[in-house]
Amino acid sequence: MSIDADLRARAAKVIPGGMYGHLNAALHGDTYPQFFVRGEGARQWDADGREYIDLMCSWGPMIVGHRNPVVEAAAAAQQAQGDCLNGPGPIMVELAELLVDLIPAADWAMFSKNGTDATTQALMVARAATGRAKVLVAHGAYHGADPWCTPGLSGVTASQRADNVEFEYNDLAAVEAAAAAHDGDVAAILVTPFKHDSFEDQAPAEAGFARGVRALADRIGAALVIDEVRAGWRLDLRGSWEAFGVRPDLSAWSKAMANGHPIAAVTGVDALRGPAQTLYSTGSFWFSASAMAAAKATIEILRDGDGVALMERAGERLRSGLAAQAAAHGFQVSQTGPAQIPWLSFAGDDTLAQGIAWAAACLAEGVYLHPWHNWFLSTAHTDDEIDQALLRTDAAFAKLRKESGAA
Repeated sequence: MSIDADLRARAAKVIPGGMYGHLNAALHGDTYPQFFVRGEGARQWDADGREYIDLMCSWGPMIVGHRNPVVEAAAAAQQAQGDCLNGPGPIMVELAELLVDLIPAADWAMFSKNGTDATTQALMVARAATGRAKVLVAHGAYHGADPWCTPGLSGVTASQRADNVEFEYNDLAAVEAAAAAHDGDVAAILVTPFKHDSFEDQAPAEAGFARGVRALADRIGAALVIDEVRAGWRLDLRGSWEAFGVRPDLSAWSKAMANGHPIAAVTGVDALRGPAQTLYSTGSFWFSASAMAAAKATIEILRDGDGVALMERAGERLRSGLAAQAAAHGFQVSQTGPAQIPWLSFAGDDTLAQGIAWAAACLAEGVYLHPWHNWFLSTAHTDDEIDQALLRTDAAFAKLRKESGAA
């Protein structure tokens, strides 16, 4: 029995289902390992010692490489002085100052631990500011795992979802109609920077849509909230819609903010500072100083080293290589999403059978990616790492071609 199999058997006795949530390997396919023991740069090792080039970046948090020495040194130095104290450390002020300096739509920042904390807290601010209840959300969008937003409905009551009003992403008319249907009671319009729903193409936000929801929020007196949890720090350090000239009232940040250390943030405009101050929103571990030190170090690395451009370059190199390989092996594929947050699917693969088989073949060759969730790249994905990954994905395409009987 493998170490992973033994751990799964033990876990099944003491953990509900053996594992839960989005890291449950049972959701990903029979060949995916559940337990991992080490990460370094762009690579991870599972409990049985198998090495993978990591194209999921731990599902997003790793952005400057596993065990980045600068980030780890900053966290360790703070940890040595104190982490969970009777109040936050000075690093909290330093981190907030960095965010306000970097993000044009940020006049203040509040901190927590998870992306779900941040999206929920942002909506609390919007409701405190407006005295309204409804939030407009795109159908199928993922905003976290609290009852109001979790994609699973077990343990969730209808009343906990009653204030969500759905629209179709990139359909401004649908957003307008949703707002009109709840005239006078819309607290916020909540959007992701691009459409990154699982199981389907990752659609970019249209400029007209982005500008239109900003104008609509202004017209109806609602807060525009951008959920940067998944895309934040990879597209534009100033904010993902800055290129459109669109600035939100509130932004929710987490995942890659501290390169794997647990932290989240809400940033907002000055007009919402007062409502934010009225919240009672807290947690015993929300003010952990070491995670804040890691976040400051991570953001400074990205800012000073042009991290977004490095990740975009890595993504384009990967995308170009995969396109050439697919064509050479006789497969039609679609590659969507920003280059640094990519996804690949096979034409006509409605059941994702080909995608699942190819992902399994990639895993066997030592590349960890996913058939129905977008991938992530980091600054640790150097040209050499991408080229090594492409050697392995090419072997996976060859295996899939052989198994499918393609000419």
